[in-house]
Amino acid sequence: MKSFKLLLLSVFALLAQVSLAQTAAKAKGAGTEQVQLKTSAVCDMCKTRLEKAMAYEKGVQAAVLDVPTQMLTVTYSPDKTTPATLRTAVQRTGYDADAAPAEARAYDRLPDCCKKTNAVH
Repeated sequence: MKSFKLLLLSVFALLAQVSLAQTAAKAKGAGTEQVQLKTSAVCDMCKTRLEKAMAYEKGVQAAVLDVPTQMLTVTYSPDKTTPATLRTAVQRTGYDADAAPAEARAYDRLPDCCKKTNAVH
């Protein structure tokens, strides 16, 4: 009976260590970074369009556009993508990314309310 208790205690101790090791590995593997990109987005439709487009980019875990400041904050995995790739994705969606202008063809496809030349904005 004493050896059974010792065996049971050893199994619980081993399971606890394995659980802690997995938790530490997940935290270490999280390794995400954030980049903020100044965009030319002007409305809530832009917000929806950009956030959705970024969700399809490899390595992107989250994208949030603050419409008043026009800042797109992207949380991404650096081993799967780079800030330059993310800027290109924003440009392909039709918006400026920092100092880089939007792709003309993509910009032309934007609704009028999303264009930076719109008098309302």
